[in-house]
Amino acid sequence: MKTPTRDRLRNALKSAMRERDRTALTALRSTLAAIDNAEAVDTATRAGAIEAAVGLGAAEVARRELSDAQVEAIVRAEIAERKTAASEYEGVGESARADALRAEAAVLTAQLG
Repeated sequence: MKTPTRDRLRNALKSAMRERDRTALTALRSTLAAIDNAEAVDTATRAGAIEAAVGLGAAEVARRELSDAQVEAIVRAEIAERKTAASEYEGVGESARADALRAEAAVLTAQLG
């Protein structure tokens, strides 16, 4: 059975922390944050202040659960974003930053395997 993408990302994050790989840490942390943000509850569906529920945990709302395909789509979007930004940095002569973004994209691409 294939390991879920989120689990692969978290395992890679632990490895990157042990190895002190700053490029991988940056890419993996921001991608995991993007996944967490995608799971956040839409604020339009929450009750307003006047309609607020009362009691411990009454206002708790379950987070959305993303399928592995949705998580992979987010990772692919993060890769595309980095590649686009790298091209833009290259265009203005910031080749060091462009190389760093391409390295981050490579880290994420390796996790989709």
